[in-house]
Amino acid sequence: MILPGKHLRPDRALLSVGGDILSVLSAPAPVSEIWERVLAERATRENASPLPFDWFVLAMSLLYAIKAVDLVDGLVVRAGP
Repeated sequence: MILPGKHLRPDRALLSVGGDILSVLSAPAPVSEIWERVLAERATRENASPLPFDWFVLAMSLLYAIKAVDLVDGLVVRAGP
């Protein structure tokens, strides 16, 4: 689930979805805006797997758990230096 495997395509792994999230998070943004940006970015890819919202939320939770993102005043921001 976190990493791709035999029964999980690489673009569906939570780390891959987390990478998609980080790639569109250039400035603080609300979750709904990040969701729309990720969907738009994935729509440009050929043969991209569909991304349900619950999978997106799991990826956001993973990023928060590993301290890659933080929540400040209702906006998601990249954490770190």
